[in-house]
Amino acid sequence: MARRNRVTPLGELIADPARGLVFGNRGCLHDASGEIRRRWAGRRWIACRLQFRGRRRTPLLAPGRYTELFFLDEATAWAAGHRPCAECRHADYTRFGTLWRERHPDQHGADAIDRQLHAERIGPDARTRCRHEADLRTLPDGTMVELDGAPWLVHGGWLLAWSPAGYTARRRRPADGPARVLTPPSLVAILACGWTSELPLLHPTAAIISEVGWPLP
Repeated sequence: MARRNRVTPLGELIADPARGLVFGNRGCLHDASGEIRRRWAGRRWIACRLQFRGRRRTPLLAPGRYTELFFLDEATAWAAGHRPCAECRHADYTRFGTLWRERHPDQHGADAIDRQLHAERIGPDARTRCRHEADLRTLPDGTMVELDGAPWLVHGGWLLAWSPAGYTARRRRPADGPARVLTPPSLVAILACGWTSELPLLHPTAAIISEVGWPLP
């Protein structure tokens, strides 16, 4: 039975048997029986490598430990509001921090980054997921937008439909007009710099569906 530890671009936790390319956590979200009881615990939401120094994360959802989360790709993790881990992705985190300070000169270190991101992903009532409006033509590749309640990836001249197993359909990206954006504004700004990472920004199905144009199974 699939565990409820897959994360969607809307930040929701779902159970799905598909495998993701990115690991992460946002604190301990489960109880002693392994049931998810909360959406987050603390402001430190990170995205990690699937493997690091031979560590084995078994059993998953152990009592009192952080909840192991999995994402389709880094674009999904960023849409949900997770940033690079400072330990297993030190080079990525360092590069991310440099780009962050160029846009937030008064913010230094993980705590400042996490405070800003938390304000951009969670509403004042601590329950609402934040969205923001932007001009669709200004959004960089890797940004996630919401259309008809579902997440779509900005990828060149296309918008690609997200699913737990990969991208499944495409529609032509409008030349302009407003977009309801899921990826937090500060992370959109870093994507706009041409962000590259040790982890895959996009699942391989993004390139396939952009090329072939028909729905994948």
